[in-house]
Formats: sequence, C-alpha cells, structure tokens
Amino acid sequence: MKYNELQVSTNKSKKRVGRGISAGQGKTAGRGTKGQGARTGKKIGPTFSASHEHPLSGIPKKRGFRSLRVKAQVVYTAQLNGIKGANIDNMTLYEAGLIATPYHTVKLITRGEYTGKATVKLQAASVGAIAQLEKAGGAFTAVDTPKLPASNRERAKKRTEKAEKQAK
Repeated sequence: MKYNELQVSTNKSKKRVGRGISAGQGKTAGRGTKGQGARTGKKIGPTFSASHEHPLSGIPKKRGFRSLRVKAQVVYTAQLNGIKGANIDNMTLYEAGLIATPYHTVKLITRGEYTGKATVKLQAASVGAIAQLEKAGGAFTAVDTPKLPASNRERAKKRTEKAEKQAK
C-alpha cells in the first residue's frame, strides 16, 4: 500500500459526548469526575498551577546567558605570512578570505610564527601577537571598525532589527 492509495475521509465527524452510557462517551463525557476540569467553561492555560507557591514550575527554564554583543573575528599570526603588501587591514584580510566581513571587529592572536614586515591596522591584538610583529620588524596600530558604505547601512540595520526580534 502506498501513501497516495490510502482511503481516508477528509472530514472527520465530531465526537458526540454525553449521549448516554452505550454511546461510549456518556455520563462524565471524558472529563473524569469532579474538579475544575469537569466543569464547563474551564480555562486552564499552560502556566496554571493549582498551588500558588510554584506558579510556573511546569515550564522548563532556558539555561544560561546569551550575549547580544557581536564577537570579534579571529586571525592568527601565521595566517598573515600568505598576505603580500606593506599594510594589512580589514579589507586585505577579507580579500585574502581570512575573515567573513570587513565591517566587524577583527582581533589578531598568536598562533604560529610571523615572518613578514607589514604594518597591521586592526581593531585588537593580543600582547603576544604585537610582540611577534615588532620582533619580525612590523608594527601594530589599533584602528576603529570600518563603517558600512552608506547604501548598505539601511539594509544591514533592518537585518539586525529583524534578527533581534527573532532572538526575543
């Protein structure tokens, strides 16, 4: 038998409760005996608790904390060896494929050896990475995060607002 060969009626008839003992759902009509659930007009929401000591005890808590701050993109010192040029900034790292977008904070971290003599202009760097740059003959300069071009700002603003609404 295949799924499309099933003989199923599209409109299921409503269960008629309280129509006598022989009907199967007679007497208490599936509501049990007594209590709030047996009465007409019961409106018990998912957060209802009969005792007022723990009114929301049935709802699981979402654990932990989620920061709304955008984390910095990480670049390692060994990755800078493959980049040619005297200056290394967000745009050169983006063109080299080391970061996802040039318009977010980038941090340089020590991992591997750096042998070039470039001036690195990024938003942040670890103390070890700065020492390694200076030892190789390069330099580090802290700069602000580049701004989006004016045409893209409005679209990016709408995207972040939409993402924040979904996060809540």
